[in-house]
Amino acid sequence: MTTNTLYKDGFWPNTLAIFYAVAGYAAGVALLTASSYAANAFGVVLLTHSLVIAAYLIHEFAHLTMFRSNRLNNGFGVLMSWLTGACYASFDNLKRKHIRHHADRADVITFDYRKFLRERPAWVRKLVFALEWLYIPAVELIMHGFVIALPFFSAHHKSHRLHVLGVLVVRVGLFAALAWYAPRAAVLYTVSYLLFLTVLRFMDAFQHTYVAYPILEGRMPDIERRDKEYEYKNTYSNLISVGHPWLNLLTLNFAYHNAHHAKPSVVWHRLPELHRDLYGEHDPQVLPARELLRTFNRNRMARILDDDYGEVTEGPGRTDRFIGAVGVSFLTAV
Repeated sequence: MTTNTLYKDGFWPNTLAIFYAVAGYAAGVALLTASSYAANAFGVVLLTHSLVIAAYLIHEFAHLTMFRSNRLNNGFGVLMSWLTGACYASFDNLKRKHIRHHADRADVITFDYRKFLRERPAWVRKLVFALEWLYIPAVELIMHGFVIALPFFSAHHKSHRLHVLGVLVVRVGLFAALAWYAPRAAVLYTVSYLLFLTVLRFMDAFQHTYVAYPILEGRMPDIERRDKEYEYKNTYSNLISVGHPWLNLLTLNFAYHNAHHAKPSVVWHRLPELHRDLYGEHDPQVLPARELLRTFNRNRMARILDDDYGEVTEGPGRTDRFIGAVGVSFLTAV
């Protein structure tokens, strides 16, 4: 078994990304326990961003782009899933769900939270709407909660009960220890985690106008032709910055989403070059983040129950009718 990276130029970028995710997480938590409010504030930023990088490393490990060895890709994928709280599902399931997203050219959802909310009492929906209005990602928390709860009400998934219970014991125990040692740190850790989920949901919201299919097992229903042209036209590259490409490293170049879908086996640090080679300097599928912030904010309530992601038009305000997706994170799989 070789430990070499898949790409000859990948050793340092990949090593630094992994080191940043792990060391940044540890340093961020440590700063949360400091007595200085300035250190606490920096800790929140560092911890949030470390979680973001760890999540997008999960994406890389799922595509087996980091190492030649599948065992290493899977092992580091498990490590990152523990950092991000995605460890209640197996890494194989996370990987399988995401690969289906590419193969079926659809948003593969493991839980129809919209149906769930519509069937709940009105006060439940009002609570979710209130939390979302306050920018608390309640839908994402429901999706994560579903992953934890499923083995206990589904006979098909009961074999995962011990795994989920073990993870709960470890993670709840560690959080309780943090709260005992530094109560303020536990509160700030929660803030960091909610900010982390918000960053991921902003990126996920505007990368596709795929049809969403809430299924747990089985194949995708073949109700329409989803070819490469469909994939390109229903995929968007929501770049943090067009003029300063280095800023896209803040999300490990995940924003170069059309390039990623064109060639999913290309590692994260090569995506800007691939994007330029495929699409040049001007491409209609590029949606700079500054154009999306307004619609992300304005449509955050409609996005909760609206099945239609909306559309991108032309000219000024072209993203105003792009409502976007929610609850499609690759971190929630069973």
